[in-house]
Order: sequence, then structure tokens, then C-alpha cells
Amino acid sequence: MMTSTDIPAGFEPHFRKAPLTDPWEPLYSRKTDRAVIIGLRLATPHTNARGLIHGGLIAALADAAMGYSCAQATGWTTSFVTISLSVDYVGSAGIGQWLAIAGEAIKTGSTICFAQCLATADDAVIARASGTFRVVPKMG
Repeated sequence: MMTSTDIPAGFEPHFRKAPLTDPWEPLYSRKTDRAVIIGLRLATPHTNARGLIHGGLIAALADAAMGYSCAQATGWTTSFVTISLSVDYVGSAGIGQWLAIAGEAIKTGSTICFAQCLATADDAVIARASGTFRVVPKMG
């Protein structure tokens, strides 16, 4: 059985910081050829009033994971902004569970990237998302 401090193999401290996600730290991530997976151990700052994972956390991390996946698929040569984001919530999760948001770039072009992701809690799917991202000039 995993303890609340166990981090699955392959995950390292997340490579990108943002003011929105600072209160949710520590965040972890793992990269593949066309994907970035963001993970975290669910704790009180990630929950709603009922003590379950907040849907806004899932939406924000899905948005990030898909945008990073578009960047990963294009060799980090471009930056992206979100055009559209859709999330379907199909389950829930609670404190102590491992949340993984697995983004994947579906199609990349010169101006648009389409991506999808699954959110899992201890390997059970709790949400799916899709997003469309616009290529923007790289800003450092």
C-alpha cells in the first residue's frame, strides 16, 4: 500500500511553476514523446467543501497538461494559449489518493494544436478533457 508521501516511478518535481498552482505544490510531472503527465498527492488544498477533489483543480491541471503536451510534441519551439477546454467529470477522489493528469497532443499544426487527457485517481479514471490551443510567439 502506498503512503501519502510515495511518488510513482518516473515522476520528478514539476518543471514549471505558476502563481495559480503554487498553493497546490508539490506538483510532479513525467514527459513522454507527445505528452506531459502532471501528478500530485491529493491533500486538503485540493478539495471542495465535501473533502473531495475540486473540479476546478482538475480543469486547471488538465489545461496545463494538454498545453505542455502540445509544447512537448513540438519540441518546445512554440508557446500555446487555450482556445477551448472541455472537461467531463466521471468520478471523484479524496485526500491521500495519487492524481495523475495525462495530457496527449493529438494533432499539431502551424497555428493550432488539439489535445486530450485523462485524469485518474489511483489509476481509476475520474475525468476526461479535450482542448484546442493556438500557437503564439514564444515568450522566454
